[in-house]
Amino acid sequence: MIQIAERGNIKVFEHQRDLSVTPGSAMNAYFAAEMNIRKRQVLIELKNSGFTVQAGAMQWTAGNVKMGSGIKGVGDFFGKAIASKVTKEAAVKPEYTGTGLIMLEPTYKYILLEEVSEWGSLVLEDGLFLACDSGIKQNVVARSTLSSAVAGKEGLFNLCLSGSGMAVLESPVPRDELIEFNLQDDEVKIDGNMAIAWSNSLKFTVERSSKSLMGSAVSGEGLVNVYRGTGRILMAPTE
Repeated sequence: MIQIAERGNIKVFEHQRDLSVTPGSAMNAYFAAEMNIRKRQVLIELKNSGFTVQAGAMQWTAGNVKMGSGIKGVGDFFGKAIASKVTKEAAVKPEYTGTGLIMLEPTYKYILLEEVSEWGSLVLEDGLFLACDSGIKQNVVARSTLSSAVAGKEGLFNLCLSGSGMAVLESPVPRDELIEFNLQDDEVKIDGNMAIAWSNSLKFTVERSSKSLMGSAVSGEGLVNVYRGTGRILMAPTE
C-alpha cells in the first residue's frame, strides 16, 4: 500500500495488489491491478477537530477519538431524515472528534480531495459524498426547474456543501480524467448527466439543443443540460 495523495490533514493510500486471493480468483485480481482497479483508503488526522463520515465508512480509529451521531436535536434529526429520502444520502452521518486517526473502509472508486471554499458552495451528485470537515454545512438544494430534473434524467434534489474545509468524494473516474470548467458569466451545455459536481452559484436548466424542434431532431441531440453563470463544473468523460 502506497500513499498517492495528500491535502491538509487527509492522506489517500492505494493497495497495489490484492494478495488475499484464491487460485480461482488470482487471474482476475492480477488483471484488475494492471487496469488500475485497486482498493483505496482515506486516512484522516484529527487535531482537536471533527470530521463527518458517511455511515458505515469507518474502518478503525486510533487515539482519543470519540464518535457522535452528528444530530443536534429532534428538529435536526427530522430534517436530515427528510433530506435522506430525496437525496439518497444516509440520514445520520457519524461525527468523529478529538485527536487521533480515522481510517476509512477500502473502496474501488477514485478519491477526490476538494476544498469547499474554493467552490463557494459545492453541489454533489448522489453517491459522491464520503466525508468532510464537521464545520462544513450540509443542506439540500432543489433544481432550479422541475424540467431540469425530469428531462435531464437527474434527481430533483442534491446534497450541497458550504463553508470552509476539506471534502472527501468518491469519483467514478480518476481526477486527471475529469474535465473541469471554470465559468465567468458564461454557459456550458452538456449532452447527458455527466456533470458530477458543480458550484451552487450556477443555474442549471434543461433545454433543446436547437431553438426549433426540427433543428433538435436533425442534430440528433435533443435535450442538453445547461449551466449558466460564474462557477466551476466537474464532468466525467462518460455517463
